[in-house]
Amino acid sequence: MERKTHILVIPYPVQGHINPMLQFSKRLATKGARVTLVATSTIRNSMQALQGASSVNIEIISDGSEGDETVESLIATVDRFKDVVSQSLAEYIEKLNSSKYPPKFIVYDCALPWALDVARKYGIDGAPFYTQSCAVNVVYYHFKKGTVRLPLEEPTVSLPSMPKLAIKDLSSLLSNPSSYPPLLNLFLDQFSNFLEAKWIFFSSFKELELEVSSQSL
Repeated sequence: MERKTHILVIPYPVQGHINPMLQFSKRLATKGARVTLVATSTIRNSMQALQGASSVNIEIISDGSEGDETVESLIATVDRFKDVVSQSLAEYIEKLNSSKYPPKFIVYDCALPWALDVARKYGIDGAPFYTQSCAVNVVYYHFKKGTVRLPLEEPTVSLPSMPKLAIKDLSSLLSNPSSYPPLLNLFLDQFSNFLEAKWIFFSSFKELELEVSSQSL
């Protein structure tokens, strides 16, 4: 990898999404890339603690949460988050394009599929990063395609290449879709344009465990 290649990594600002993408960012940095993790203002305080203590640069952009910096308020305003962060990300890219390290690539959280549109606007390649297991992604994908309709009418669900699942095996967002429709739409929309990306990344420990095992021999 070219040493000065600048890669932006933007996670959805909740802990289960931030940690895998931060670890992925650190691994990218070991390959010689300049990596900037683009965090939003909701998690400003926790991310600033990493400044200077990591091989990854940390940049904070606005998500419209200033004055009410709670994850709960953020999730409650999914549409606002999309509108504000897409604009903030575009402004940050414009700023970088006149700097020494213009971005060449964006790795974006799968919950932010619109980040691919922002990247394309500036001629940058982008790829989604799926932080959940592939099995969970398969379930959401088939619900997005309409393989199974909501609300569920049967006690079990049959999906291609998956064992038969009881309702209790599913996310509460699927077993009870009226519980929080905005969040359900967020998880289903992660498949809205993923086939348009050149690459797709999945969080997995399998290969990392194999690597550690080989290094210890």
